[in-house]
Amino acid sequence: MTPTKRMLHLAFALGKERLFSTRMLIMLPILLLFIPGMAWGFADPNIQLPANQIPENATETMFLASIGIVFAGTMAAVLIAHDGISRDRTNGVLEVRLSQPMPRWRQGVVMIIGHWTSIAFPVTFLLFISMLLVGYRSDMWIPLGDAIIYVVAAMLVLLWYTVFALLASSIAREQGSAIAFSIGLWFLFTLLWVLFTTLLAALNGVAVGDTQDQGYLIFEGRLDLLSPNGVYHHLLETRLDGVERGVSALGAYIAAFVWTIVPLYLFQRRLNRLVP
Repeated sequence: MTPTKRMLHLAFALGKERLFSTRMLIMLPILLLFIPGMAWGFADPNIQLPANQIPENATETMFLASIGIVFAGTMAAVLIAHDGISRDRTNGVLEVRLSQPMPRWRQGVVMIIGHWTSIAFPVTFLLFISMLLVGYRSDMWIPLGDAIIYVVAAMLVLLWYTVFALLASSIAREQGSAIAFSIGLWFLFTLLWVLFTTLLAALNGVAVGDTQDQGYLIFEGRLDLLSPNGVYHHLLETRLDGVERGVSALGAYIAAFVWTIVPLYLFQRRLNRLVP
């Protein structure tokens, strides 16, 4: 077996183990509620929303339903991967693993792919179910190009949070510290980022409170480049018409590339220097 095949085999085994873990069984009802559930709700023709939020096509409906990925999908990624290293360090497995002849960068790839695929597979399946539900309930079907961008963007944000959790796990000495660090990052980007954006906008003299103010929208859009959730939404907005938040489609793609490369580099660098 070649080193690459062995690496992929180990990643598949790790992903299978995590996919059928008790932790995933606990998260699955939450994923069902937030991903297909949100899509079903927003596809209701009689839904009561502000006039400027009513979806006019399937792409806009799926964009509104993306809140399910932001809350449930990213949380599942963090919970699946937060002890990917700290648990092995505690029970002594990490020392044995790192002493193996396989290079550490390959072991890092195994950890990343294994944990990421364990959450990516069920989320991808639920996304396709969501698109079918939107088409069935609203009689509006998402174009193939929009569907591809929607799935790819979701897979990227899950990858980012997976790497964040593994990086936190490599820094923390205990599992409790690892999950606290991971949940703290998730809490910052998911719940506190709006407050952070509002505060900075006020300090910079930008009108706060009016979501239709173009100055605030542009300030918010550019600041969102510093948040994985914000970049995720920018990727989805590249398929929407009439959305102007100060970031071009090229800017969104470059930001997604940076958010992918930098965390991966930091994790591999940390793993190379890690002392069990």
